[in-house]
Amino acid sequence: MERIYLDHAAATPIDRRVLDAMMPYLTTAFGNPSSLHYFGQEARAAVQRARQQVAHCLGVAAADIVFTSGGTEGDNLAIRGYLRANFPQGGHLITTAVEHQAVLHTFEAMARQGYSLTVLPVDAAGRVRIDDVAAAIRDDTVLISCMYANNETGTIQPIRAIGELAAAKGIAFHVDAVQAFGYVPIQPLAEHIDLLTLCSHKIYGPKGIGALYIRHGLQLTSEAYGGPQEHRLRAGTENVAAIVGFGEAVALLEAERPQRIAAAAQLKQRFYDGLIKGDARFRLNGTLEGSLPNIIDFSVDGMESPIVLIALDMQGIAVSAGSACEAGAVEPSHVLRAMGVDEKWLRSSIRVSFGTENTPDQIDTVVQALQQILDPVTKRR
Repeated sequence: MERIYLDHAAATPIDRRVLDAMMPYLTTAFGNPSSLHYFGQEARAAVQRARQQVAHCLGVAAADIVFTSGGTEGDNLAIRGYLRANFPQGGHLITTAVEHQAVLHTFEAMARQGYSLTVLPVDAAGRVRIDDVAAAIRDDTVLISCMYANNETGTIQPIRAIGELAAAKGIAFHVDAVQAFGYVPIQPLAEHIDLLTLCSHKIYGPKGIGALYIRHGLQLTSEAYGGPQEHRLRAGTENVAAIVGFGEAVALLEAERPQRIAAAAQLKQRFYDGLIKGDARFRLNGTLEGSLPNIIDFSVDGMESPIVLIALDMQGIAVSAGSACEAGAVEPSHVLRAMGVDEKWLRSSIRVSFGTENTPDQIDTVVQALQQILDPVTKRR
């Protein structure tokens, strides 16, 4: 049985070229980057090369990149670290109702500690209105956080407009770009982004590594006590092999992004035309326009998500019911609920996310499988 993987928004396979770059640092180049001898300096140089690769892709200085364990830690360090360093007594925070739980739960925790929190609604496409952002800003607003693109629907937010608004008001702006980075050329300086969260395992790099861009001059407080690693913001010996892999994945992304975008967009359109377009049994969640080219979210009439997922998995097809971090959750997607999706469709959402190894023939196979799964339900009516 051929297995078809269409859950790249959850995790991508490691690119063979990335693995090749990592291997020396898993075998012979094993030194601790903090050591002064040859082995340590070899590892230290590798970490710095990776830092430069990430910085070059973003058009920022290498000194403004801090490596983390991934998106969740990056979001926490950005939000908690910024507030503790600059506004420990409290202040007003703004975010949106469709953020990843790493952001939403962090803001909720800060609200329990005395900060005031505004969670903005979104429209039917899952996009926040810039007028709502402007109206929410108060004299004591100290931080705005908005994801670049949603991890379930792929909807892209008006980041540049929010960044310009925040900059004009002197408010720090954090962006979770974990999902967007692979398919959107992000420019923190031009978009007035002060804090930017990135992750490796969405761009064909290893799991357990990510990065946080911190605008030059911005002060953060570390979440951990220990050594001086990562500009004194992340104590502990660096995971050199993973950092090298992340750097290589970023370099490959920078070179190949246009081709990846075009290929994913073609697959997404083929999937939409073959399954959803003109078929009332399926509902598109979000929008084709203004969304990432590699993600499509839809609901199936008359069948809850787990049933569809299991039926597909039995045929060797891997998709998801939304964010991988929500797996096993009893409640429906908070993203779709915020978008106003009707209860009829809310519990039957499916996310399909395309990758570099997918082919048009695979898309046709999945479309046919979904139609066959739903046909018995349709005939019973």
